[in-house]
Amino acid sequence: MAESCTGGGIAHAVTDISGSSAWFDRGFVTYSNQSKIDMLGVKVQTLESFGAVSKQTALEMAAGTLMHSQADLALAVTGIAGPTGGSAHNPVGTVFVAWIVKNFTAECTHLRLSGNRQEIRQQAIDYCLEKALALSRHPQ
Repeated sequence: MAESCTGGGIAHAVTDISGSSAWFDRGFVTYSNQSKIDMLGVKVQTLESFGAVSKQTALEMAAGTLMHSQADLALAVTGIAGPTGGSAHNPVGTVFVAWIVKNFTAECTHLRLSGNRQEIRQQAIDYCLEKALALSRHPQ
């Protein structure tokens, strides 16, 4: 799991579950662009061309998570929780969630969430947990 805008909230929720060490390998909190490059192998060109909050970056984050872990399912989230940082192209509440199930195609969902910073982050966390649960039951 790779997290940016959720700041480790997904990993926190997962590891609150007793016994999760049997199926949760690791998480990456890659809040800065440099950490996305260093820890997950996100390309500088991707960040320069599309930005940190983009489908392309989310997909590269998920691919890097799969490559740098023992996981069969990798999930990545990047977005703008606000209240600052939004733009006309990517307003506050813009979130991209990408996932890869080993030996399957990578996919990405673009979410437009609303609320304050904490509400947006919690909605993103909830979406990711629901998506991971669904994918663990029925890989695409």
